[in-house]
Amino acid sequence: MTLAVRYTSARTLDTAPAAASEPGPGEVELAPAYVGICGTDLHIFHGDMDTRVAAPAVLGHEMAGRIVRVGPGVEGWRPGDAVTVMPLRWDDTCPACRAGHQHICQHLDFIGIDSPGAMQQRWTVPASTLIRLPGTLPLDQAALVEPTAVAVHDVGRAAVKDGEKVVVVGGGPVGILIALVARAAGAEVRVVELNAHRRLLAEELGLSTWDPATADITALVQRWTGEAGADVAFEVSGAAGGVDTAVDVLGVRSRLCLVAIHPRPREINLHRFFWRELSLVGARLYDRGDFERAVTLVADGTIPAQRLITKIVPLTEAPAAFEALESGGDVMKILVDCTDGTRGAAV
Repeated sequence: MTLAVRYTSARTLDTAPAAASEPGPGEVELAPAYVGICGTDLHIFHGDMDTRVAAPAVLGHEMAGRIVRVGPGVEGWRPGDAVTVMPLRWDDTCPACRAGHQHICQHLDFIGIDSPGAMQQRWTVPASTLIRLPGTLPLDQAALVEPTAVAVHDVGRAAVKDGEKVVVVGGGPVGILIALVARAAGAEVRVVELNAHRRLLAEELGLSTWDPATADITALVQRWTGEAGADVAFEVSGAAGGVDTAVDVLGVRSRLCLVAIHPRPREINLHRFFWRELSLVGARLYDRGDFERAVTLVADGTIPAQRLITKIVPLTEAPAAFEALESGGDVMKILVDCTDGTRGAAV
């Protein structure tokens, strides 16, 4: 028997034995090495997604690990291969899929939310979800490929161009990753973040930051842009004030990219959209190209993944890690070590 972290009810997680399932046709069995805890996992932990998540539910979709077994008909993969997983399973029949947007399938199975996730010692998934990792990339750093793919998709949705001025509202893990990906695309970036620890980390990574508690962000953007306003703003805070800031900093015909999951509807200044002919785009997930680009960015050091990992905890301490993230403070990214001391070694 192996162990898994399960959501059982609002603010309640446990670690319980889980039987490894034989991989069927087209499937592979993985040994997850490291699994990140993300904002969506926290929404589940709070009970905000109980209408979607069937408890007890194994959480986790930011992962890296190795193949243990391959099922019948699986080609191109073998035990020991280092992989991450693009945790999407679509039906290929709905209107979104037929239009080429499988990543937002109208009947999407987001693995780790709608079906069992990676926070367990053995995990069976479709081989079609695998993304190959370079053998030189440490598996703890590779666990950040999935959130980096989110950032790659977000920057692509916002159509960030070389030389543009970009404001990222919210300097958590995804906000910092968006800032780094936008910078790699040639943009000038400013990060708006209340938390001093997160601002300091961003600055250590060469990003400029502003504290909205002590500064007039709109006035700063006006001075920075010669009163033109920002070309792009990313709303990653999930707060009403963050939405206001992201709209207020934009210049004429600029773009707002909505990234954060807001738990309730927000008011938005539609007059500003009318007056300045602004555009609003949503950015939800990613496609395979985003994942492959993310692997490159993490592997070549454009994304300094190691700097974003605050700590790594054993699987049995995952419930306490959720509580630590919930309390805020000096935390960026926490990884759960599922290897039972083997540290992602080949199995």
